[in-house]
Amino acid sequence: MPDITRRRALTAAAAVAATASVAAVAAPAASAAGHPMPTTPDSFDEVYKGRRIQGRPAGGGGHHHEHGGGYAVFVDGVQLHVMQNADGTWISVVSHYDPVSTPRAAARAAVDELQGAQLLPFPSN
Repeated sequence: MPDITRRRALTAAAAVAATASVAAVAAPAASAAGHPMPTTPDSFDEVYKGRRIQGRPAGGGGHHHEHGGGYAVFVDGVQLHVMQNADGTWISVVSHYDPVSTPRAAARAAVDELQGAQLLPFPSN
């Protein structure tokens, strides 16, 4: 076995370090590829427990647009602020600690939680 030189040892160490960095950068991309990106949900307009709930893609910008993923939800014509979590679930200002799978489910959960009370407009800054 030939003697290892300082140059060969440094070259090998650099190659190992480069391989590790490429693997570290590629791993999150590979794991993200296994999870589908959230898509914009379909629009809905229905009466749920006597309350009209609606949802549709929203235009415009601003703070609330970003959290809602470009989607607006209304209960009896009053906007219910919703937010899409990183895992794709949805929450609202009414049922913040109970994530659901869709904005429609968030609207229904809000109606359940309101128990007949009016949804008041949420002040925007």
